[in-house]
Amino acid sequence: MTASTATTATYRQPGVVLTDRFFTVPLDHDDPDGEQIELYAREVAAAGRNTAELPWLLYLEGGPGFGARRFVGREAWLGRAVEDYRVLLLDQRGTGRSTPVNRQTLPLRGGPAEQAEYLTRFRTDSIVRDCEVIRTAVTGGAPWTVLGQSFGGFCVTRYLSSAPEGLAAALLTGGLPSLDAHADDVYRAAYPRIERKVAAHYDRYPQDIARARRIAEHLAEHRTVLNGGYRLTVEAFQSLGIMLGGGDGSHRLHYLLENAFVRTATGPQLSDGFQEEVQTALSYAGHPLYALMHEAIYAQDNRPTGWAAERVRAEFPQFDAERTLATDAPLLFTGESVHPWAFHCDPSLAPLRETAETIAQRADWTPLYDAGRLARNEVPVAAAVYHDDMYVDTEHALRTARTIRGLRTWVTDEFEHDGLRAGGPRVLDRLLSLVRGEA
Repeated sequence: MTASTATTATYRQPGVVLTDRFFTVPLDHDDPDGEQIELYAREVAAAGRNTAELPWLLYLEGGPGFGARRFVGREAWLGRAVEDYRVLLLDQRGTGRSTPVNRQTLPLRGGPAEQAEYLTRFRTDSIVRDCEVIRTAVTGGAPWTVLGQSFGGFCVTRYLSSAPEGLAAALLTGGLPSLDAHADDVYRAAYPRIERKVAAHYDRYPQDIARARRIAEHLAEHRTVLNGGYRLTVEAFQSLGIMLGGGDGSHRLHYLLENAFVRTATGPQLSDGFQEEVQTALSYAGHPLYALMHEAIYAQDNRPTGWAAERVRAEFPQFDAERTLATDAPLLFTGESVHPWAFHCDPSLAPLRETAETIAQRADWTPLYDAGRLARNEVPVAAAVYHDDMYVDTEHALRTARTIRGLRTWVTDEFEHDGLRAGGPRVLDRLLSLVRGEA
């Protein structure tokens, strides 16, 4: 099927020419004549080369639930990419300027059961089929290179499993998924990594041990609703540990903690500045699909995910804040995980509580990856694997890398999970050299 496509505006930023593009695709690709949704993508070409015949590079953002990064000019890896390619920055279905999915739009689908059924079409399998429809419209059928960051790499792995004929090359950064791990296995491997990251943070900033405990004790004693309406519990505060998965995350967390309290007429209170930063860091208002579908990206059989991160956490009692505050132990932060309490704390998620529960209990998920097809792969593939990635288990990633025929890995401890952002041009250049046989 060919997507209907529309170009609405072309404009310039320093060093690049940008074009807004919209595509209409089926909600359910198995019913191509049924309901349609809209996808948005931003085309980027180097200034002075915007009319040239260039190969295409499609970028798939991490997530799930995030639109493509909004670059300004040639920043980060984009400057390197436009030297060789015309780049398409896709807002995956449900994100960014594509047909939105959030607490405001989901009631149009019906009740929680209908909403949950609708959301099953927002996993990597549907995203890849979107890409194939768009590719036909954009390249005229020629294969393109795809760059996937984090969850975008999960999408690329699905692409290699289901439609490798559409790919000239595949590049993955921090995004090689396990082909068969259940969500329980993912989090069972994750909590020890998170504990290491927290220990490293406290080694770097030992003064934060007392600061984190003081904040947690305050939250345990006072019902705290942030100025933006978010209910900040101790567990929610612990989830700020998600910051520790980025290269500058430990430093940003430190700066956040050091300005937590202000003296008032009624005693110490959490400062407005601290509240504002925490609300921004924890709110899912801009990316609710992340909370709704995060565990579902690991679901591939008849077992429900069943709030895996919450259940598995019980196997690691050192993360229990109540137990910690009864001792002298440092409070442990948590990482990239979604828990049922988020749908009570976050006003942007609260109306979707029953929908999230329905998804968590779903037991008829379909497989996302084809190990046999990956073993016969003929597409040039390169993957950056970060040595102690907090978000994606390195052992799982390397096991998958060994499954994909011809895949070349670059294992590095120079970067954290956000290496493509932090080390942009060099990371992309390294991966291109690997798929081109230049390194």
